[in-house]
Amino acid sequence: MNDTKMTGMELRATWGLGTVFSLRMLGMFMVLPVLTTYGMALQGASEALIGLAIGIYWLAQAVFQIPFGLVSDRVGRKPLIVGGLLIFALGSAIAALTDSIWGVILGRALQGSGAIAAAVMALLSDLTREQNRTKAMAFIGVSFGVTFAIAMVIGPIMTHAIGLSGLFCGITALSRAGVALTLLVVPTAGAHTLNRESGIVRGSFGKVLANPQLLKLNVGIFCLHVMLMSSFVALPPMMSRAGFVPGDQWKVYLVTMLVSFAAVVPAIIYAEVKRRMKRVFLGCVTLLLFAELVLFAAGGHLWVMFAGIQLFFLAFNVMEALLPSLISKESPAGYKGTAMGVYSTSQFLGVAFGGTLGGFLFQLQGAWLVFLAGAAIALAWWLVSVTLREPPYVSSLRIALPDRMAADSQLVQRLQAQPGVTEVVVVPEERSAYVKVDTKQTNRAALEKTVAA
Repeated sequence: MNDTKMTGMELRATWGLGTVFSLRMLGMFMVLPVLTTYGMALQGASEALIGLAIGIYWLAQAVFQIPFGLVSDRVGRKPLIVGGLLIFALGSAIAALTDSIWGVILGRALQGSGAIAAAVMALLSDLTREQNRTKAMAFIGVSFGVTFAIAMVIGPIMTHAIGLSGLFCGITALSRAGVALTLLVVPTAGAHTLNRESGIVRGSFGKVLANPQLLKLNVGIFCLHVMLMSSFVALPPMMSRAGFVPGDQWKVYLVTMLVSFAAVVPAIIYAEVKRRMKRVFLGCVTLLLFAELVLFAAGGHLWVMFAGIQLFFLAFNVMEALLPSLISKESPAGYKGTAMGVYSTSQFLGVAFGGTLGGFLFQLQGAWLVFLAGAAIALAWWLVSVTLREPPYVSSLRIALPDRMAADSQLVQRLQAQPGVTEVVVVPEERSAYVKVDTKQTNRAALEKTVAA
């Protein structure tokens, strides 16, 4: 039997949780390209309040993401996922039934409070073996990107057909479907797997926050999503005023996403295989700066706007794939899960700040000020990114230890003696060894043989 082949339960867990996560993300992202146009018809709406409605969702995510992940260790993964989806459904229903911008803000805040991402990843870790966990996590990551692209296209189509209230009703239905999948399709874990590569370690935030490389990368994801969300406040009404009606704007997002996704694979291959990650990283930040300047200068010229949007999403989609890989490479052995938790919180704070800032600036002076601020943020990010070092080209692995090996004082030295191993942390109470290794020199099988020997 091929030990790296996924079992039926692992496949069911991966597809089930990937679908649950995608349904949640679809409901979340479909609102972005339409709220600034259709939302202005709500009672009491203004550009600043629309920006707040966009940003408050992500502020709630930032507040609850890490606590929900820690609570899932106590109450169980599936109950917390179901509870989070029900909270999301309640918020969606409130937003669907209201005709006031404040009702939508309340609904969006409740949507964001159902933070389930950490619990989903923890349950996936519980249900998959070490040798297959990376594949399962990669599937979730790919589904995230694909869902974003689909949402950008179908959000405007649905809203044009059934209105903003109808869109929120559809999102409510998606979250209920997620509850059904969680209860009926996703397997129940017999026990929680203590895995620092996918879970958060209590008391370890200081170690992660004090790492200068990780800090710069967290600043980067914050800046990236500030620019993304402030742009989504300004772009839809900007295109509408130039004569491109909201019902047709999905066509721009479709073409943009197809072209940018086609560019992601060769860029990541060049960055990873040729080991030129810093060069690709700086190139993307430079492209984002140029895209913001193009949008700033676009005025009422639609084709200039389209060019700026395409340049922005070319860089954005590459960075979305690159940044988690950099976090994984730079995180200390045994602290990848904590580093990813801080990274996700930085991302959510960036979206929350970007939506609020974009709405305020758009109401103050219009779209040009939003894109000028985006260019300033991109320039500041570029100056920070120049100081990044070329990352270590290593992977994070967890090696399960037999009981008799967990307390072996010589194990660290034996593992560190293997080619390509740069760091080893053994946690006896978890019966685990966490290893940073260049997989071009040593693979998991070789390390497991070292442990077994």
